[in-house]
Amino acid sequence: MPAINVAELIDRIHFTAAPADLPRRARVLMIQGTSSDVGKSMVVAGLCRAYTRRGLVVRPYKAQNMSNNAAVACDSDLPPGADGVTPRGEIGRAQAMQARACRAAPSIHMNPVLLKPQSEIGAQVVLRGRVLGNCPARTYHMMRRALMPAVLDSLQRLKAEADLVLVEGAGSGAEVYLRSSDITNMRLAEQADLPVVLLSDIDRGGTMAAVVGSHALLDQADRDRVEGYIVNKFRGDFSLFEPGCRTITEHTGWPFLGVLRWFDRAQQLPAEDSLALERPANGAGVGLKIAVLRLSRVANFDDIDPLAAEPGVQLRWVQPGSPIPADTDVILIPGSKATRSDLAVLRREGWDIDIRAHVRRGGRVVGICAGFQMLGHVVRDPHGLEGVPGDTAGLGLLDVETEIGGDKRLTEIDAIDKISGCRVTSYEMHMGRTIGPGLARPWLILDAHGMPRPEGAVSADGLVSGGYLHGLFGSDAFRAQWLAGVGGSRSQLAYEARVEAALDALADQIEAQLDLDALLALAR
Repeated sequence: MPAINVAELIDRIHFTAAPADLPRRARVLMIQGTSSDVGKSMVVAGLCRAYTRRGLVVRPYKAQNMSNNAAVACDSDLPPGADGVTPRGEIGRAQAMQARACRAAPSIHMNPVLLKPQSEIGAQVVLRGRVLGNCPARTYHMMRRALMPAVLDSLQRLKAEADLVLVEGAGSGAEVYLRSSDITNMRLAEQADLPVVLLSDIDRGGTMAAVVGSHALLDQADRDRVEGYIVNKFRGDFSLFEPGCRTITEHTGWPFLGVLRWFDRAQQLPAEDSLALERPANGAGVGLKIAVLRLSRVANFDDIDPLAAEPGVQLRWVQPGSPIPADTDVILIPGSKATRSDLAVLRREGWDIDIRAHVRRGGRVVGICAGFQMLGHVVRDPHGLEGVPGDTAGLGLLDVETEIGGDKRLTEIDAIDKISGCRVTSYEMHMGRTIGPGLARPWLILDAHGMPRPEGAVSADGLVSGGYLHGLFGSDAFRAQWLAGVGGSRSQLAYEARVEAALDALADQIEAQLDLDALLALAR
């Protein structure tokens, strides 16, 4: 990662501020957690759908997210282009799912700061949908306070267009050593005068210690912002834990606001970040065997969810330390935030040898975005945008090569693929340009308005294919055609309808188990 100092990054922080007279319309409620992965994103999504079904205009908001699962969003800071299309930025996938729960288009203001990890100690910083720069964690920690005006401005914009804004915290709100530079938990709550509800995950245990410990660590002003707590992911007889809730309230003074039981359909919703890959969504189906490589900086891995949901697909994530199973039908190389680094991981694991042997046996390989780049002859990064400048040899299975650089391409796709004849809805999100003779055999030919354009490449023997499109397999007709073409059974799964049904089921559960009128009364 190229050297950069705090002053240089702060100097790049420019954003279009909302008009000074922008009205404040919405009430706001903040959901903080006692730790990461307590279910904040899912609970907020369920609340978004539940309140939307009641007729409210609802918007989600998370000031800072850390995830390599991103979505394309509307960038209202910039005027429409010459073609009349509003420019696009990127936000965390979780906020895009929450926007969907609100039946609203994703906006860059729903997640003004997105951190996309590229190494163990560094990340790409995205501000209001646009790449600000790459920096180590310590550098970012020193510059966060300078981001607060943009964060507050985005929240103000959402307040002006909604009846209710549901704010999601990040990690634990009781990380008091970060309080002075915090932009997403208690300091944000102070700056924006937000009421807070605390969420704890009882499935992992330690709820009493987590909630009481949060109270002990917070100062009195922050304690006073907490309106109560919710116990999440409960299984079994809750009456056995009710004495524990009374103990929590006795020690904190915070009222118990309800319990949410384990949501069985959680895996039918897109995962927020790589924590989900500690419990990967392996397919439960039988039939076509698809192996997905668990890269160290895997990105936008919800591309795989529609395939994992297929009853005629046996999908497995191949974890580091494991070979690719020899009976695999299709190897899928997903996206990555660090293409050259993950090429090194791929070789370290011996997966390159497995992939070549697989192709020699007549097996198929598919690469998406960075996975597509890895299938070419070389990946060049002359400016060190993903790490140390240099070149890394690819797998050489497609006759193309890639150079990382230029502006990030952020585009939504709604087109007909002239090769399969199917409608494709997807998006592009990548830096870099791929060239080479292999592009003369495109994977897709996209035709949106009578202007066909080729996408991706296919090897001469037809066994290896790749392209830049994310979300491709979410298009039911295309997925069905593709599965049939690689030896699988023709799909009958309506994937997007399945996601909608899961959001409604989540909202049904939240309606039944929480007092939504009481929660709404807490918002201000």
